[in-house]
Amino acid sequence: MKNKLSVLLLIILLPLVLLCAQEKDSSLYKWTPAAVVGLNISQIAFSNWTQGGENALSWSAFGNSSLNYLTTSGRLKNNLKIAYGRTKLGGGGSRTTDNELYLENVFSWNFDWALDPYVSNLTRTALDRGYNYDVNPAVEIVAFFDPGYVTQSIGFMYDKLSSLSTRVGVAFQETFTNVHRNYSNDSDTPELEAFKFETGIETVTKTEFALAENILAQSLLRLFTRFEQIDVWDVRFDNTITAIVNSFLNVNLTYLLIYEKKQSPKTQMKETLQLGIVYTLL
Repeated sequence: MKNKLSVLLLIILLPLVLLCAQEKDSSLYKWTPAAVVGLNISQIAFSNWTQGGENALSWSAFGNSSLNYLTTSGRLKNNLKIAYGRTKLGGGGSRTTDNELYLENVFSWNFDWALDPYVSNLTRTALDRGYNYDVNPAVEIVAFFDPGYVTQSIGFMYDKLSSLSTRVGVAFQETFTNVHRNYSNDSDTPELEAFKFETGIETVTKTEFALAENILAQSLLRLFTRFEQIDVWDVRFDNTITAIVNSFLNVNLTYLLIYEKKQSPKTQMKETLQLGIVYTLL
């Protein structure tokens, strides 16, 4: 009787054990994709309006995607963020308000150390032509990969928590230009260089945590300094608070701070508050 019970328990429990083992390893050795796209629109129109105002139409589209691969010895993370938007006020032409591509690739080794060694590659560029509207007529100041920034880094990272990751390493940054060579030019030479190579230190910190059941806060802080000018840091501080209204509506509050002396001696800031439509592709 005892033997029969033992066999019966084994028959019942064995599939559960195998299922748990499969669930534990189900994320290993396969690609895990994720993608979200969204569209924000703001519009106002007047007709015979006596209190002043102009017709306006503003829209912005964004996409966030990732493609990750996990093994027992390492992890590959690929993240792509794109944003593009325009605004038309009155009878004037439309103006660019969002214009960015941000692609990050990070591979880290898992040696069961407190810090994991990593290598990374970061690509940054505008998607389209951008203009300085403070002058008349407006002057083009950026275009696709003009400038384009590509940064490789090797160092150590902490990535043990789902809400926090940080890394620091030696970095190599290349700046590519075509027309707008002020971003890559070396003022110490008479030529206008279309390429610049710099070495320095890069650190990237990301946080993600829930402020409430339907409110998510995300933050990214990237710092880069050159060895020949160690007291000057490039800063990118990107913050997003997302309130989920339902399965297809979100309210987004974003704040982006950028300081890159080669781009502008002043700190750049952008803030947006938008209600938009979102759709999860993957």
